Amino acid sequence: MNIFPAIDLYEKKAVRLYKGDYARMTVYSDDPASLGKAFADAGASFVHIVDLEGAKDGTTPNLDTVLAIKRASGLFCEVGGGVRSMEVIDRYLSSGIDRVILGTAAVTNEEFLVEAVRKYGERIAVGIDLSDGCVAIKGWTEKTEITADTFFSRMQSIGVGTIICTDISRDGAMMGTNRALYRALGEKYSMNIIASGGVSSISDVEALAEMKLYGAIIGKAYYTGDIDLRKAIEVAQK
Repeated sequence: MNIFPAIDLYEKKAVRLYKGDYARMTVYSDDPASLGKAFADAGASFVHIVDLEGAKDGTTPNLDTVLAIKRASGLFCEVGGGVRSMEVIDRYLSSGIDRVILGTAAVTNEEFLVEAVRKYGERIAVGIDLSDGCVAIKGWTEKTEITADTFFSRMQSIGVGTIICTDISRDGAMMGTNRALYRALGEKYSMNIIASGGVSSISDVEALAEMKLYGAIIGKAYYTGDIDLRKAIEVAQK
């Protein structure tokens, strides 16, 4: 299993939200590029970046910061948040970003998703954010009636190769990841599944690795020191 340490960007700073609430934001670094370098020094091969401002309004206000993280770290870099046009995808991928994540757009504009997958294949991932078993969009501010199974089935039929699944109720809450959810999804679908939200201990990493998931995102637990990144990578790769 691959470990994806996370950097959430807001006003060019590395921050974390509590359960997706923008009003409950903690700033962890004014220098996100140095964080990327620290991830690489700890043995990481990947970094997961979300532009939280872009997630709300569909713009790319932190593009320069994203590219600075890529340059400083040299890691495989996947980026999401506000990617709602081919122009934005083209800009990220032509600038050296390795994979772009479609979130809201994958739910609201299937034609766009199909076009992106057709053009870029494995360089397109989809992010699904779940609230009470249903998909949430627009930076987690709007809940739909689309169930997880309905969404996953549709993504697999379209040919999406990688899907990042976040349980909003666990994100940033340090209460453990939703193991039952990821076990069920991993057994049912053939896509590369990345678990996100609530990965807060080495035992979480061990449990997800045993499920043979493609990846797990570590966010707040890295910043609080509850998970040692180097140890998590070692455990995940056993």
